[in-house]
Amino acid sequence: MFQKFLNLSRVYKRLISVCADVVVLLFALWAAFSLRLEQQFWVPDRGQLIVCGLTVIITIAVFVRLGLYRAVIRYLSDRAFITVITGVFVSAITLILLGYWLEVLVPRSVPIIYGALAFIFVSGTRMTVRMMVNRPKHQNKQFVGIVGSGETGLQLANALDQGTEYHPCAFISLLKANHRALVNGIPVYDISHIERVVKEHRIKRLLLALDADSGIDRKRLLKRLEPLAIPVQTVPTMSELVAGQARINDIRDLEIEDLLGRDPVQPDNAQVARSLYDRAVMVTGAGGSIGSELCRQIIQHRPSKLVLFEQSEFSLYAIERELQAINQIEALGVEIHPLLGSVTHRRRCETAMRSFGIETVYHAAAYKHVPLVEHNIIEGVQNNVFGTFNVAEAAIAAGVKRFVLISTDKAVRPTNVMGASKRLAELVLQGLAQRQSDTIFSMVRFGNVLGSSGSVVPLFRDQIRDGGPVTVTHPDIIRYFMTIPEASQLVLQAGSMGQGGEVFVLDMGEPVKIADLARKMIHLMGLVEKTDERPDGDIEIVFSGLRPGEKLYEELLIGDNPQGTAHPRIMMAREVSMAWYDVEQTLNRLMRASHEFDCGEIIKILKTAPTGFAHNGDVADLVWCNGNRERLGEGRNEDKVRRLPLA
Repeated sequence: MFQKFLNLSRVYKRLISVCADVVVLLFALWAAFSLRLEQQFWVPDRGQLIVCGLTVIITIAVFVRLGLYRAVIRYLSDRAFITVITGVFVSAITLILLGYWLEVLVPRSVPIIYGALAFIFVSGTRMTVRMMVNRPKHQNKQFVGIVGSGETGLQLANALDQGTEYHPCAFISLLKANHRALVNGIPVYDISHIERVVKEHRIKRLLLALDADSGIDRKRLLKRLEPLAIPVQTVPTMSELVAGQARINDIRDLEIEDLLGRDPVQPDNAQVARSLYDRAVMVTGAGGSIGSELCRQIIQHRPSKLVLFEQSEFSLYAIERELQAINQIEALGVEIHPLLGSVTHRRRCETAMRSFGIETVYHAAAYKHVPLVEHNIIEGVQNNVFGTFNVAEAAIAAGVKRFVLISTDKAVRPTNVMGASKRLAELVLQGLAQRQSDTIFSMVRFGNVLGSSGSVVPLFRDQIRDGGPVTVTHPDIIRYFMTIPEASQLVLQAGSMGQGGEVFVLDMGEPVKIADLARKMIHLMGLVEKTDERPDGDIEIVFSGLRPGEKLYEELLIGDNPQGTAHPRIMMAREVSMAWYDVEQTLNRLMRASHEFDCGEIIKILKTAPTGFAHNGDVADLVWCNGNRERLGEGRNEDKVRRLPLA
């Protein structure tokens, strides 16, 4: 019967609501007179009947005018109750006036009693219907606990209550004073009781809804939640909500910053803004992980032009579309120019810089995946070394004022071709900084970027969702980590601080053990690690062995005496450099070896240069290993090998 009512059309539901209100209002009038006159079976006279009838008709008209019947009962809000109060107040006043005008006996206390009863009956019927409609939905929802009882937690609870997936049944407060309080009808418990709360309320998921200014130590909090073996997820940040990028009930896995457990680096926005505002800026590799985040942050500083240089058509399309949306929504007024091109094409780079009057270049284009570069040595060297050289020479020729290279911690005492190629790229820029002074070259070196393409976090997350196993190369492998926004902020900071030839590094705190990171992700996704002691666990961690060119730990500094900078978390490395003549000779030899497809010779050249390269394996280039090396070298003619047009 009730389900048939729910399936009725909107018109019939409104008619039923009107009829119900007519009945309860008439009953409220009768009850008010009966209570006042102390008559158990009060019967109105003709005048009182007319007054009551007109009062009900006018009240219904007022409810219609106020929009009470347009409100969907299952989503009834506080505003609807204000509407009921307003309508009932008008109804009580109407009763008084009609009694006075028609000279009908209406005792002074009757309108007051009637108003109270009318509000109880009209709002009570709606509350009852809403409860009956929502009760089956709550039974089918998953019970969740909300960690945080502030404004963000309350907003989340209200949003989830209207949804169909989750039912908030408890708030977990980080303040002991809030224990046993009620927020929006939901009990609040201190976090010290969380194990008991999860068990008693049958909570299947915990949602982090911490206010931005709460000052909570998220690392300690996650360590407290880890042993519960239920999924821990989070809600969007307040900045995302304000920008309209997400809704409060967009539940998602923990942020990478939460897994990192380290305070983010705070940039000097004033200094960065001065170096970017109303300038023409170019980002190479603009569609990559770092390049795209650089673009997102650069555009907020309102450069006059932002040139996106990228060889991947789809990546360029995606970032250009995103930036155009930001530019339009926030009315930044930035000219955005998407350019397809490769950093290995020097003339294309120079022409682009001249055409748009580029003043600052952020060089993020690189091949950075260690095993892939080991398997594709020629392309790795061409892109990372000669791509950097070509863009830098183009910048000098085009009169660019600042040039910032995005480097890596793998460039420090490298054991793989990728790291060695990035270290040589640093040496090339240091040589160019000595050769001329018109363009300021600087480099910024940081550790692994969480969330970038090839990062372990999305890989582990996918493996856990697929049921495992989670693959870690070695039980003792450790890495420095930072987030994409942090890395991009550091690059922008370095770009504004550089005076010529510096290598900037970040004080990244303690390194993270990869196996511990994998275990933390397993636990916080509500699963149990499968071990010899726990054979009934959910996800197993498998150690697959170090890959070609991989080492157990990474470093950020070659020397042991870094120099401080104006930023407390940024240091400047003091490291060996090469004179430009030596750089020139090394690049010519490297170019010749590349044209001859001689991977063995490339490895030797990278070792000979002051890169600190100590290759920890054999040459792993797929073409070199699987092809006929002698046939690859056929037709070599050193006279035909092009030398670099070095100045």
